[in-house]
Amino acid sequence: MSVPSALAISAADPGGGLLATDLLAFDALGVLGSGVVTALTSHGIRQPGSLHDAPMTMLRASLEAAFSTRPPSSVKVGLLTTVPAVRAVARALAPGSVPVVVDPGFVPRSGVRHLRSTVVDAVVRDLLPAAALVTLNLLEASALAGFAIRSEADAKVAARRIQALGPSAVLVTGGCAEGATVIDGLLDGRTWHRFESPRADTPLACGAGGLLSAAVTAWLARGETLPDAVSRAIAFVHKALAAGWPAVPLR
Repeated sequence: MSVPSALAISAADPGGGLLATDLLAFDALGVLGSGVVTALTSHGIRQPGSLHDAPMTMLRASLEAAFSTRPPSSVKVGLLTTVPAVRAVARALAPGSVPVVVDPGFVPRSGVRHLRSTVVDAVVRDLLPAAALVTLNLLEASALAGFAIRSEADAKVAARRIQALGPSAVLVTGGCAEGATVIDGLLDGRTWHRFESPRADTPLACGAGGLLSAAVTAWLARGETLPDAVSRAIAFVHKALAAGWPAVPLR
């Protein structure tokens, strides 16, 4: 029996987030992972830093090698920092061949944008139509939908607007909201799936969104339906946070 594989396309940082988190999540869920580096950062878990784009010749060669050496069962697209990088990744994704999860990460939990508007526009134009799923926190979903999300009903409306931009499904995560309960919503086709979880009591929740999208990608590689993949991924993230991740290894 062959082992499912998944490809992560994102930036690398010394704090163990981004691409490193994706690969750790794949491994923890029994999926063989490979990665393509789109940029290098000097960010830590609590420390901002600089960002350096990967040379385009290297990025294109890495994408070609990743898809030809070990064709993935699913793909996660994370942080892309330039318009040429977005276009290169979009060209590398064969339409409809495997599930693609897009987690653009253009508005982190801090609310401070770190991507130029031209890059965000390119992601919307070139990548979202190829996505089986786009995962967005409340700030990102609000930005793309054009209004502030203040309730679950708002999240549904926002998800429909974002779905009209091209992705097959939209996951709006509620980790940025206040309260003892986290409500995540998945619009899959015309069906709204609601996932309710107790909020993890941890100061180190930064990066949980990236862990979630990586876990969804892993479960899709293993053949789960999208709603089941999201449900299992949410449970995986909450278990990891409860165990002390990222201060302790993923299990």
